Amino acid sequence: MEPHSFKKVVIGLIFSMTLLPSSSSSSAPCNLPAIFNFGDSNSDTGGLSAAFGQTPAPNGETYFHAPAGRYCDGRLLIDFIAESFGLPYLSAYLDSVGSNFSHGANFATAGSTIRRQNTTIFQSGASPISLDVQLVQFSEFHTRSKIISKQGVFHKLLPKEDYFSKALYTFDIGQNDLTAGYKLNLTTEQVKAYVPDVLLQLSEAVKRVYDQGGRTFWIHNTGPVGCLPYVLDRFFTSATQLDKYGCGSPFNEVAQYFNQRLKDVVIQLRKQLPLAAITYVDVYSVKYTLVSQAKKLGFELPLIACCGHGGKYNFNNSLRCGGKITMKGKEILIAKSCGNPSVRVNWDGIHFTEAANKWIFQQITSGSFSDPPLPLKMACHLSKDGAMNKFR
Repeated sequence: MEPHSFKKVVIGLIFSMTLLPSSSSSSAPCNLPAIFNFGDSNSDTGGLSAAFGQTPAPNGETYFHAPAGRYCDGRLLIDFIAESFGLPYLSAYLDSVGSNFSHGANFATAGSTIRRQNTTIFQSGASPISLDVQLVQFSEFHTRSKIISKQGVFHKLLPKEDYFSKALYTFDIGQNDLTAGYKLNLTTEQVKAYVPDVLLQLSEAVKRVYDQGGRTFWIHNTGPVGCLPYVLDRFFTSATQLDKYGCGSPFNEVAQYFNQRLKDVVIQLRKQLPLAAITYVDVYSVKYTLVSQAKKLGFELPLIACCGHGGKYNFNNSLRCGGKITMKGKEILIAKSCGNPSVRVNWDGIHFTEAANKWIFQQITSGSFSDPPLPLKMACHLSKDGAMNKFR
């Protein structure tokens, strides 16, 4: 599957603006009063920070002006999604201080995988809060919300009961499952071999949420991991394995394989869960376009981390963004911000900048990279007999 070119992005946006409204004009925009998110660091708004300590400065510098539990200089895709519905930013389920869950909760934690990993966060960085644990947390949150709301103590901080069936359920997870294999020195073919099992577990997760009343699902595929400085720096890639933009082809090949299989899973889920509106969102194509056409889009140095230190990609796995060293008894910040994240694609070697996240959101919200190609605000509507697919 070839990534979208810059030209295709423009055409896709025009296509969606001219065709989509007429195809869905009989349906009003969705009233989605809450969002429940499952994911990894791409959508973590403070889960890992609550459990293992706050992300260090300069994370958060652009928008929050202080660390805010996000591995970014500012807002993430999930933040822009919440904004688009007029909802507050999602509080992390694990954050007990100052959280408001009246319009949803975020179960994502940085380092999370779909499958449990046979390791610890201190060994490999993999979060112990895999997707199955996030589902347990959601189930507990759902059950206890009913009980506590009836007690009238914290009811204003919890979702109304009907919000659970009306909410948007977002999934942005799977990237760490792929890189986990490479950390174990597995080949690309060996990583591909376990993808079906990973996606089986993701499918079961969606079914579990459906069984608890969830009806609207927005599922992101995984991005071009071969374009991340972290991957390019840590895993050996020969010159012949780099594409013309400098991305590692084997890693992107695995991501594309994962995405194609994920799309097949979504098709099956629609058959198995007839009352669910399930949208598959191709963030891979959007992110790859941003990397490959960065200059045309007003960005620069797409493969170089804005916040980091040293090496070809300004990334050092032992001294990540915000990293300090001690000299003569004094801590000195070494892994600093580049100073102008607004023109950079990659923030810290692994995650995108707020500016990049905003651009990506602007592309996916229209529906031109979704299947069915419904805008985000129409995501609750079922496609009628596949009618929406005629525009693909």
